Amino acid sequence: MKATIRLDKMLGNLGYGTRSEIKQWIKQGTVTVNGEVTKDHGRKVDPNADAVTLNGETIRYRDTVYVLLHKPAGVVSATEDYRDRTVIDLLDEDLTVLSPFPVGRLDKDTEGLLLITNDGKLSHELLSPRKHVPKTYRALVAGVVGQADAEAFGSGVRLDDDYVTMPAQLRVLASAESAAGGGMKADAPDDAAEMAAVLGFAPSGQEAQPLSWIELTIHEGKFHQVKRMFEAVGKKVLYLRRVAMGPLRLDPGLAPGEWRELTEEEIDSLRNYRKDGQE
Repeated sequence: MKATIRLDKMLGNLGYGTRSEIKQWIKQGTVTVNGEVTKDHGRKVDPNADAVTLNGETIRYRDTVYVLLHKPAGVVSATEDYRDRTVIDLLDEDLTVLSPFPVGRLDKDTEGLLLITNDGKLSHELLSPRKHVPKTYRALVAGVVGQADAEAFGSGVRLDDDYVTMPAQLRVLASAESAAGGGMKADAPDDAAEMAAVLGFAPSGQEAQPLSWIELTIHEGKFHQVKRMFEAVGKKVLYLRRVAMGPLRLDPGLAPGEWRELTEEEIDSLRNYRKDGQE
């Protein structure tokens, strides 16, 4: 951001009104700079140093935004869509006026962590194929996921278009004998509880089937990759949630559809992130 910016442009960028409305308000003496009324809409101000108010309200300027969203199912990862609600529609107007966009995409039926920002440089760094930024998912899978699957994923599996994936890390968190949850086994009680919370996603009205609750970390982002990887080993993903992207993890305090802005520490961790995970 430049050191100074026109007063009317500053207010317009923050969504306080149209250019003509803002000019009229300034002429009416509703805007002050450093405690003094100004009627010059073209006056240059330094947002980081000058104190600006509109109708007594202190204006805090910013030109970047970083949002951690728990994306819900049924919402598309796009800035606009003519048929479906988008992730941008979930944000407040004071953020959407800054033209944010999702960093990468989650399928419409996939939940979980989605970073939304207008920082194009950071987005490019996180999505660059050369960076191989890891993305971690938790999924409910139809079928018994075992060591053979973990070894296959660790070597890379061949997808339906003959593409061989990069090595991925697969861990089984819990398993159940059927959609009813009978005979559940887990590495830890929390894994079993988490799996029980999503067992309702298993198909109903069908014969009982084994289910597995897994965690998978991949280092690329091919179309429907997690689902296609499990299809390659003869299994089907019933429910999918992204829980981490690089150093950023899904906030357990956010329900699907809820969001919060990133902390300065989280922003710095993303900017400083390297392939080996060191900062």
